[in-house]
Amino acid sequence: MNQLGRIVRSVKAFSRGLSGAPNPVTPFRAPARIGIALGGGFARGMAHIGVLKVLEEENIPISFVGGTSVGALVGALYCSGLSAADLADVAKKVRFRDFARWTISRFGFATSHRMTRFLSTVLKVKTFEELRFPLAVAATDYETGEGVVFSEGPLIDPVRASCAYPGMFLPVNINGRLLVDGMLAHAVPTRPLRKMGAERVLAVQLKGRWQRPDGPRHVFDVIGQCFAIAQDLNCESWKGAADLVIEPDVAGYQFDDFERAGSLITAGETAMRAALPEVKKWLAEPMVLPGAGRAALGGPAVVPAE
Repeated sequence: MNQLGRIVRSVKAFSRGLSGAPNPVTPFRAPARIGIALGGGFARGMAHIGVLKVLEEENIPISFVGGTSVGALVGALYCSGLSAADLADVAKKVRFRDFARWTISRFGFATSHRMTRFLSTVLKVKTFEELRFPLAVAATDYETGEGVVFSEGPLIDPVRASCAYPGMFLPVNINGRLLVDGMLAHAVPTRPLRKMGAERVLAVQLKGRWQRPDGPRHVFDVIGQCFAIAQDLNCESWKGAADLVIEPDVAGYQFDDFERAGSLITAGETAMRAALPEVKKWLAEPMVLPGAGRAALGGPAVVPAE
């Protein structure tokens, strides 16, 4: 009888091989769909380019990108078709004046209309639908405090809104809503990526205080420091939707340190290389059963800069 049972099992296994039916014990699946969430930080956002550079060099497939503030700007350019090398070239030439013009208004001290011209020149496409990867751009409704996530339609104004740093840039009006920086609602936009279908989420937090040994230079340093404190105190919301958090070493860089793009990009590369072993595990992991949910994956690993 045992011999007969072995024969029957052998025939069934052979039949599965002929029919192409997957083995029920080790089901086949494509690599996990990875989303990368790029946080805000103004000039410090050049570190995102280093992160993307390493992912490109290591052939890590990215399925979704989410961006807040400068993360939205870098994400939009990358998703539109610029490579990490292209982004590095742009970063080394760009300055604050390419995005802003000083003004006097009850809403802020600078307009971002120059960002429209900059994006119109550098972006390879003009709508979300034309991007090579799905992109989520986070902003905040000034009146209600509600998070607003853009993923379709025209691209430029949502990016401007996501970058509208309160107190510095004037809010951006989109469809009758005054919108400001996405950092207030989605400091690092991990949750929008989950909603888009990302199975693994890599979060890039530009965690650094806007501080100087001799104190703040002006009101924008004060505002920036307050934002940094608020983000530290309210990070659990977005970290709960991340599988891995990396923190490039951007301490000591000011909000307008665009001329230090090269070293900021290097900081991003260093942080991403330290996290590569964990990310590469995602490409070979077994199937996650439907309905397992975020809790089954455990909390996020945090890889600080070395």
